[in-house]
Amino acid sequence: MDWKLSFISEEDFTNHVKATIDKYGEKLESFDIVRFNKNIVDPIKMIFDKTVYQSSWDEIVSNEIFRQRDKSNNNDIGYFHQRIFQYIVDCRVPDNGKEGGWDVIFHKDAGISLPDGDVVHTVYVEMKNKHNTMNSSAAGKTYIKMQSQLLADDDCACFLVEAIAKKSQNIKWSTTVDGKNVSHKKIRRVSLDQFYALVTGQEDALYQMCMVLPKVIENVVSDGGDDVKVPHDSVLKELKNVAEKMGESDENLAMAMAIYLLGFSTYNGFTNKASSVIEETDQDKMLKRIYEYAKLIKNQ
Repeated sequence: MDWKLSFISEEDFTNHVKATIDKYGEKLESFDIVRFNKNIVDPIKMIFDKTVYQSSWDEIVSNEIFRQRDKSNNNDIGYFHQRIFQYIVDCRVPDNGKEGGWDVIFHKDAGISLPDGDVVHTVYVEMKNKHNTMNSSAAGKTYIKMQSQLLADDDCACFLVEAIAKKSQNIKWSTTVDGKNVSHKKIRRVSLDQFYALVTGQEDALYQMCMVLPKVIENVVSDGGDDVKVPHDSVLKELKNVAEKMGESDENLAMAMAIYLLGFSTYNGFTNKASSVIEETDQDKMLKRIYEYAKLIKNQ
C-alpha cells in the first residue's frame, strides 16, 4: 500500500508494530484446557453469562480466554503508545529510569508553543493508558515530580499525556496534593491526539496513524511466519470431547457438565461424573491432569 504517514517511515512503523506484538510474549501461547483452568474458572458464572447474554459455547469460551489474556495486555499497549515517539523527529524515549524517568522527552530548538502563548524548548512527558488509572496518591506524586522539573528547568513544560482521555484536550492540570488544590500553566493534561499534533505539526496525526494501523498489524501477523506467534486454542474442542462422554441427550446440558467439571470435579456429586469420563487415552490426558491436580489441592 502507498505509505501515507509523513512523520514516521513505513519500515519504522512496521518494526514498532512487530516489537509490540512480540511484547505479548506468553500471552500468545495457545490455550489448552489445563491453561484455561489454571486459576480455576467459575463454572456457574460461565453458565449464567452464556444464558443471559444469549451466547454460544464458542463465544463464552473465547470470551473467557480473551479475558485471561487481556489482564496484562495494557502494559504491552502502553509500550506501543510510548515507544513510537522514538521514531518521531525531536522526540526521544529514555531507557527505564534514565533522564528523570520520563516516558518521552520532546525538545525543539525553534521552541514549542503552549496554548496560553508561552514558548518553551522542552516538554517532559508522563504517559498513561487511561484517564482513570491513577489514584490520588499516584497523581500527587506525579505532580510533585513535575513541579521539581520546573524548578530545575524554567524553560520547559510537563505533560500528563493520556491515551484514552475523556475528551480531546490540552489543559492546565488541576489536582490535589496533600489536601490542597494545585495547578500550574506549564503542568498540563493532554490527550494523545493533541500530543501527536504538537510533536508532528499535523492536527490529525493520530487519526492518520489509526487509519494505517489495522493493515500493518494484519501484514505483520500474516507475513511474520514463525517469528510472530499466533495462538491456536484447543479449549472448546477439548470441552466438546468431554461433553460427548457425559451420556446426556441434551447437548447443552452435556457442555454445561463439562464446564462444571473445570471447577467442581472434586465436589460432592461431581466426583463420580468426573471419574466416569476419564480414561487412559491421549484425548483424555488434559482432563485427567485437571482432575488429579484438583484432588491434590483438596487433600492439602
